[in-house]
Amino acid sequence: MMKTYFIKMFGYNRFANQHLIQAMETGGLPAITLKLMGHLLAVEQVWLERCRLAPSSMPNSWPENVTIEQCKQQVSERYETWVMFLNGINDEDIDKIIPYHSFTGDYFENQLGDIVTQVLNHGTHTRAQIGQQLKFAGTKTLPITDYSYYLRVLNS
Repeated sequence: MMKTYFIKMFGYNRFANQHLIQAMETGGLPAITLKLMGHLLAVEQVWLERCRLAPSSMPNSWPENVTIEQCKQQVSERYETWVMFLNGINDEDIDKIIPYHSFTGDYFENQLGDIVTQVLNHGTHTRAQIGQQLKFAGTKTLPITDYSYYLRVLNS
């Protein structure tokens, strides 16, 4: 049940990221928005590697010189890899404890379901920061990225 819910939420996450990237392009790609979107997508990768108990492929969660093309590609890649991961587990695995180290070397443990919730909430938070930066840069109207709107689009 939770697995299905999380897969649905990653669909929403992809939808919202794609719409915000379009707004970033229309808004002239302020550098801070690329930095923030690069961070959002890096965090999705970092947490997935932790959930897979794999070594981190990144030195930190703030990649340098991110391009809009990379962001577009990574939105789809992150969605596909998260859904593939979630499809490969059982509902009981959502309660599994995942051990990991932070970038500063500190050791932590969290339940898989809590990590997935963190990833999705972090995406929402960072998209709000990007939207704010687009407004500061003169964007008049931001795309609708509400979950209820996503559901309406999905069901239409």
